[in-house]
Amino acid sequence: MSKKVAIILSGCGVFDGAEINETVLTALSLDQHGAKVEFFAPDIKQAAVINHQTNEPMDEQRNVLVESGRITRGKSRDVRELQAADFDALILPGGFGVASNLSDFASKGADCTVQADTLQAILQFKEAKKPVGLICISPALSAKIYGAGVRCTIGNDESTAAVITQMGAQHENTSVDAIVVDETHRLVTTPAYMLTESLSEAAKGINKLVAQVLSMVK
Repeated sequence: MSKKVAIILSGCGVFDGAEINETVLTALSLDQHGAKVEFFAPDIKQAAVINHQTNEPMDEQRNVLVESGRITRGKSRDVRELQAADFDALILPGGFGVASNLSDFASKGADCTVQADTLQAILQFKEAKKPVGLICISPALSAKIYGAGVRCTIGNDESTAAVITQMGAQHENTSVDAIVVDETHRLVTTPAYMLTESLSEAAKGINKLVAQVLSMVK
């Protein structure tokens, strides 16, 4: 029987939503492993809208769920519908939307909270001891999900790693093609675009993460 994996997105676009390349690479890798994928996102207003040509704010409003549909060809579902009982694993790609839409990490750092609907969905997988993969900046939320002592990586950015450590996680410096596996918490993390602008380099770590997450499915 095919394994089923849920992917939670934070919008569409690296500067204000989900990182598109990471999302597609993750979905492609899962498909190549024969896994079935469904996409979810919170039905909330985006924290900001950014012009990706200039990296400047735009005076408009967008919805995270609606924007995520740009990547998923209109197949995203409200994260409140996500039930861990229906899936074998969960993966969150990166993108600044993780730090601004799925949480307020961007503005509050170590004092951040995870968006309520998103946190509730992820906690279901934690409680069911089902594997979770966090990519790029997503591992910054590890301690808010799993508590102090959880092992993770966002690569080797010193300032971000320091905040993650302040939150109680054990950060491990890694290369772009590496993963960190916390067997106790059934969590897998990889840096991806935190460490590279190369599609092929990002794919190496993401492919390892996907393979590891699927291998941990009971």
